[in-house]
Amino acid sequence: MTVRPFYGQNKMATNNKEKALINFKKAQSLLGKMVKMTESNVYCMDIMQQNLAVIGLLRSAHEMLMENHLNSCFKNAMASKNEKKKKEMTEEILKVTKLFNK
Repeated sequence: MTVRPFYGQNKMATNNKEKALINFKKAQSLLGKMVKMTESNVYCMDIMQQNLAVIGLLRSAHEMLMENHLNSCFKNAMASKNEKKKKEMTEEILKVTKLFNK
């Protein structure tokens, strides 16, 4: 994992961090159950319903992370006079948004 420069607050807003972490842990748990369900030949529709629940949890966590990033790192970068930093931050947002919308 690459450590990147941080332009925002020292931490995510506590509320967002806790909610995102809960979503990640729930998704992790559901993924484990889905593996067992698949190995046990559980009905496909049941597995797909669990899969959609995981997707929903991950999308929600992503939105929380994006909100925090926009309100901290991105906001601070845009307030700076460093044009290179502004361009990099804008490109990152566009890249992640494109990936999210695929």
